[in-house]
Amino acid sequence: MSPASASDFGKVAVLMGGWSAEREISLLSGQAVLDALKESGVDAHGIDVGRDIAAQLAAANYSRALIMLHGRGGEDGAMQGLLEVMGMPYTGSGILGSALAMDKLRCKQVWAAEGFPTPEFIVLENEQDCQSALERLGLPLIIKPALEGSSIGMSKVEVEAEMLPAFEAARDCQGSVIAEKWITGAEYTAAILNHRVLPMIRLETDRKFYDYVAKYQSDDTRYICPCGLDAQKEQELGTVMLNAFDAIGASGWGRVDFMLDESQQPWLIEANTVPGMTSHSLVPMAAGQAGIGFNELVVEILRSSYGRQA
Repeated sequence: MSPASASDFGKVAVLMGGWSAEREISLLSGQAVLDALKESGVDAHGIDVGRDIAAQLAAANYSRALIMLHGRGGEDGAMQGLLEVMGMPYTGSGILGSALAMDKLRCKQVWAAEGFPTPEFIVLENEQDCQSALERLGLPLIIKPALEGSSIGMSKVEVEAEMLPAFEAARDCQGSVIAEKWITGAEYTAAILNHRVLPMIRLETDRKFYDYVAKYQSDDTRYICPCGLDAQKEQELGTVMLNAFDAIGASGWGRVDFMLDESQQPWLIEANTVPGMTSHSLVPMAAGQAGIGFNELVVEILRSSYGRQA
């Protein structure tokens, strides 16, 4: 049963920080969310997550957890699995949806198998694979570590000499590395909140692509919302993105990022199950366009924990 008032949520743990490469962004997101919950009258407590998190949660008698951990250890199903074992309701996607969304390779494989359009790709394991990718995908292309978010370890390869350094940078992040066909066109994101698609955002940057700097540091990145698509086209695309989110078992809230090529064909890039909630973040921006303030958005995210009762 959904809560009638802020006190009905009980004692809430806001999980942030952690040990992934996205730790600093997680701390910023977590603090913003913690402040919003407190302003809304929720009994919320911030926890900078370490390896002792199970003991911390067990000792403090929390009613539920709002997960604001980005990357491995928090967004990949690991924390979700721990909370399932503890019987503690939590926000967002479950174990499977979290794991699939975090792993770009497996996510693309599921989407491709289900008939969703996602750019052609090759898994890179060595120099020979790099050469095969150049021959098959052509230039430019994008190199990605499969298990990182926030564009960490990603590179756009425009000339052959950039291929091996890009592969090595992605391999340093550990996990699989993929080379993906470059899509020329506009980049969009569809934020999803409790099975509702919020107004889409078109992203524009003067950098090579929408990388870490464009996401979190640059003041020159342009966020266009309303995105400029006509209402029918945006609704049609919203249905595709929601279905793609459902296809990987994601739930509660998150984002699906996609491109529209020059013929207006959509190409699914990736899904996020714990998107950023900083001053530069996209979900709060989309919610604002829908008339949902930041504090209301955070409470709605917390409400998603009621779909997963202990």
